[in-house]
Amino acid sequence: MATAITLRNPVAVATKSRAATTENPFVRWLLTGIAVLFLGVFLFLPLAIVFSSALAKGWTFYLASLREPDAWAAIRLTLIAAGIAVPANLVFGVAAAWAIGKFDFFGKSVLITLIDLPFAVSPVVSGLIYVLLFGLQGVLGPWLAAHDIKIIFAVPGIVLATIFVTFPFVARELIPLVQAQGNDEEEAALTLGASGWQTFFRITLPNIKWGLLYGVILCNARAMGEFGAVSVVSGHIRGRTNTVPLHIEILYNEYQFVPAFAVASLLALLALLTLFVKSAIEWKTKRQMAHLEAAAAVEGAV
Repeated sequence: MATAITLRNPVAVATKSRAATTENPFVRWLLTGIAVLFLGVFLFLPLAIVFSSALAKGWTFYLASLREPDAWAAIRLTLIAAGIAVPANLVFGVAAAWAIGKFDFFGKSVLITLIDLPFAVSPVVSGLIYVLLFGLQGVLGPWLAAHDIKIIFAVPGIVLATIFVTFPFVARELIPLVQAQGNDEEEAALTLGASGWQTFFRITLPNIKWGLLYGVILCNARAMGEFGAVSVVSGHIRGRTNTVPLHIEILYNEYQFVPAFAVASLLALLALLTLFVKSAIEWKTKRQMAHLEAAAAVEGAV
């Protein structure tokens, strides 16, 4: 009987299928309301408090808080750390994605696991590892001290800690994209006489550009907002080794709430910009993946 109904009345079957996969209007509105309420309480309300508190004493005081020497030193150090960490992770991410996505080799699964390591290790623990390696009482500490090389409680330690906690972002965005593209275009280019670098810059890089930009944006946001690992290796030397998050903590602990929120508003603006760019790149990436899947389906049909 069920088979007869399916064959004789496909419209009824389609209607039942839509009903089975479509929620009741009341349920939809309830779930939407819960989501909006959650976003309002945990996202929009904190952002509104940050900006309103930052501007509590007016624009003049807000700009003065940002131009204050210690604040400017923290901003400059944050830009330096991110400016070194992001390009380093970009090079590593592209190389790792190329190796993992294009080749099979011994230890491939181990490399993928190591890339995910910063996601599993607490940032404080990663900072402590650098202290145990490069600190005065660490493994390499005496040798570094004898040669007057400062890593811990100095800019190099901050850069190393930032690189460690951010290096999965670019690689993790590119690996699935490179794997989905396959090797056909590169093999065709090499067959036609293109060199390895020509193939990379004219075929591979254009195909992964949106995923690469997406990973760089996320990596930069994490680098500028990192607190735990940097806090361990920085030494909290005011005006010298404090990044923006550490400077905010110091101001807040000293009950300088308005300057603290003024500096924090920079990170909030960075977060909003990151979300906007992230959404745009996700849309572009989905279109690119859909195009690749459609091309693969056509090739398979042929």
